[in-house]
Amino acid sequence: MPKVPDHTVTHADPGRWKALVFIALAQLMVVLDATIVNIALPSAQQDLGISDGNRQWVITAYALAFGGLLLFGGRIADLWGRKRTFVVGLIGFAAASALGGAATGEAMMLGARALQGAFGALLAPAALSLLAVTFTDGKERAKAFGIYGAIAGGGGAVGLILGGFLTEYLNWRWTFFVNIPFAVVAAVGAYLVIREPAGGRNRSTLDIPGVILSTLGLVALVYGFTRAESEGWSDAGTIGLFIGSAVLLLAFVLTEAKVKSPLLPLRVLTDRNRGGVYLSLGLAVISMFGLFLFLTYYLQVVKGYSPVMTGFAFLPMIAGMIIGSTQIGTRLMTRVPPRMLMAPGFLTAGVGMLLLTQLEIGTSYAGLILPAQLLLGLGMGTAFMPAMSLATLGVDPRDAGVASAMVNTSQQVGGAIGTALLNTIAASATTAYLTDHAAGATTPAGQKLLQLQGMVEGYTAAIWWAVGILVVSAVIAFTLINTGKPDMGVVAGSGEGADDEVKVPVIAH
Repeated sequence: MPKVPDHTVTHADPGRWKALVFIALAQLMVVLDATIVNIALPSAQQDLGISDGNRQWVITAYALAFGGLLLFGGRIADLWGRKRTFVVGLIGFAAASALGGAATGEAMMLGARALQGAFGALLAPAALSLLAVTFTDGKERAKAFGIYGAIAGGGGAVGLILGGFLTEYLNWRWTFFVNIPFAVVAAVGAYLVIREPAGGRNRSTLDIPGVILSTLGLVALVYGFTRAESEGWSDAGTIGLFIGSAVLLLAFVLTEAKVKSPLLPLRVLTDRNRGGVYLSLGLAVISMFGLFLFLTYYLQVVKGYSPVMTGFAFLPMIAGMIIGSTQIGTRLMTRVPPRMLMAPGFLTAGVGMLLLTQLEIGTSYAGLILPAQLLLGLGMGTAFMPAMSLATLGVDPRDAGVASAMVNTSQQVGGAIGTALLNTIAASATTAYLTDHAAGATTPAGQKLLQLQGMVEGYTAAIWWAVGILVVSAVIAFTLINTGKPDMGVVAGSGEGADDEVKVPVIAH
């Protein structure tokens, strides 16, 4: 079919920029929640009497529900309609946050976190797919995804600042309650402003076997990496989870190839460009999540920063991400192919990460950490922005929700892997250093110095791995993603699996 002529752009939804505000607000809330609770966790643990062995479940319960149910959430968005799913997700997330903030014990807290994850899995793919089908003009899409990419990349660091403020000056419970105004404003705004394109629903029957296999497979994978961090990689339970996950996910792929209405149509994955985005983005997130953790501990434990100071210390990274996403990525996205933004972006972030391998106990913040963060932010912001857009470009509208869910799934699984893998590497390197140098520390001051030095050695060993992972991300982006620069007019299907016709329908008034 011939392409729809450019005059269709004039039918774009007049409220699309207002809609972006509420979509971005919801995305910020979900991303904030991934890190804001980390800073509040020690206080919450003490208040609620959660044991050291169970405290990780405050983070893990959210990650398991969110990561495990994302594909299901994306399919629900395609089935129910994205706007409805978005609003239901927001209301549910607010209610779960209120429950977490009011928690009186361990069970109530863990239940609230699992509910937050479940509603987040509805909300996140609906938000990204709404963005994908609302902005169909090339230049406007670049700006919209620039803003979304900056939030997706920098929101975690904002969470550290906000978490520090709320924990230090109010109470840990406010790290939950703060979600409620975000969710209410975004839900009301979305209900009044967002107009979903006509004909974008996928009313096929729900693929129940696919839902069960994908949810159990992803939960087993995320939990396997979480367990590896605490129990070790050779633990029988850890190995069992990985084997179980591989079997379940393989069964899921075989099921999806045969059923009439699959949960995840394999055409979404087999497109070369989308596959390249999911893989390179997931790997890049592995390095970023690990870094957030190490820098937070380095600044607080080694340098003695307060939670608020630690949060502010991440500001250069946020600034870099915003500049990289909205200024570099947005301006160049319509002029150069996506891989010419993504690969150099990952490499720039890799250079920033490389600087951090030089960390020592007395390292100057202004001399090393600040420039490293700026490079990291610039690189990741520049790379995230075209990645978010390309992941949903050329997707049939009825698959937009599940394609968006795959972006979130690659990030969520990447985050779980990054935290566990890099933490394990750091812990091993620290133990080895302490064993080798224990004889030289005979005084209490010497032993304390040795402990700090061991921590820093562990961090730098893990950061070297993160550098390597970013280089691999850049290579994957450069070799797999082969689409040309986007059209300046209405977004058309792209990549090997796409037709020549325009895939995104005109916005209905």
